[in-house]
Amino acid sequence: YIDHFCSHFSNMSKSRTSVFFFLFLFLLSSVQSIPPSTDILALRAFKAAIKPSSIPSYSCLGSWNFTTDPCSVPRVTHFTCGLSCSSGNRVTELTLDPAGYTGTLSPLVSKLTQLVTLDLQNNNFYGPIPSSLSSLPNLKNLVLRLNSFSGSVPPSLTSLKSLLSLDLSHNLISGLPNSMNELTSLRRLDLSYNKLTGSLPKLPPNLLELAAKANSLSGPLLKSSFYGLNQLEVVELSENSLFGTIETWFFQLPSLQQIDMANNSFTLVKISNVVNLNSDLVAVDLGFNKIEGYLPVNFAIFPRLSSLTLRYNKFRGPIPLQYSKKATLKRLYLDGNFLNGSPPAGFFGRETSVTGSLGDNCLQKCPISSQLCLKSQKSTSICQQAYGGKPKS
Repeated sequence: YIDHFCSHFSNMSKSRTSVFFFLFLFLLSSVQSIPPSTDILALRAFKAAIKPSSIPSYSCLGSWNFTTDPCSVPRVTHFTCGLSCSSGNRVTELTLDPAGYTGTLSPLVSKLTQLVTLDLQNNNFYGPIPSSLSSLPNLKNLVLRLNSFSGSVPPSLTSLKSLLSLDLSHNLISGLPNSMNELTSLRRLDLSYNKLTGSLPKLPPNLLELAAKANSLSGPLLKSSFYGLNQLEVVELSENSLFGTIETWFFQLPSLQQIDMANNSFTLVKISNVVNLNSDLVAVDLGFNKIEGYLPVNFAIFPRLSSLTLRYNKFRGPIPLQYSKKATLKRLYLDGNFLNGSPPAGFFGRETSVTGSLGDNCLQKCPISSQLCLKSQKSTSICQQAYGGKPKS
């Protein structure tokens, strides 16, 4: 009887031990499923920095109720959108809807140390970009476009070694750090529609796309800014105040495909005949500058060039015959200059497929039957003045 009692007691003890063990595992897993307090603190601070009156009830932030776990699924009533979490329940993405949120970006967002994407585009954020963002070692995409951020980009941000894409376009940013080239992983940089002045700093070495349209950048293009950019494919610097000469080195950047530097104040273009015959340059727009001299014949050397815009400058002389013989050229805009002589007949053959304009020049015998010549030429008096003659009375 005693042996039976002891055996029964022993079995009960084992059973209770097993129950407690599984209960412990359950509680442990429950604790682990909740994001760490630093993530929740950061999300609370992020929302608190936004004016409550600018948070619609139907918006992503309107569903952020901290009585529930931000990373729990399914998200039926709370945290329905605006963030994503990893399998380890760390916040990895903060992507807001364009609901018109108004406020500042809390420096405590830097506590989201596993953040990969921060996207606040198309809202009403204002004030400086927090320097604390440098504490986000995994950040790959920073998108702040279409807001009202102001001041200079903090130098500390150039320590973001994982950053691939930086879009600060359509803000009020007024300065860039000289250490921009330390963003060694950066592939896409958009600074368009801001308040930038002066010259561009030395740019990140692995950049594919650069856009800084519609700022107040000034001075010449500096070779030091573009040094070593062997992967750069797209340059968009239109609507600035850049001036001086566009030198051969710029066109020789080995991966360059598209150039748009229209609406600046450049006065000269130099292209030597030592051009990379494997160049991928497809499109060039230098319209609405103050470029003087003859049309650069060596544009015809680029093997894949299909679109060339040199409209509304101060070019003189004839249109190079080489332009009309270039089979890849499909769009050509030379209107608004002081070109003279007769345009090459090759532009008007049955087999030609070139579109564009040769109008508003001083050309003779530009056939009005051609789409290229629909726009009329300048008056004789204007052309005589341009070439040093006296206008007819």
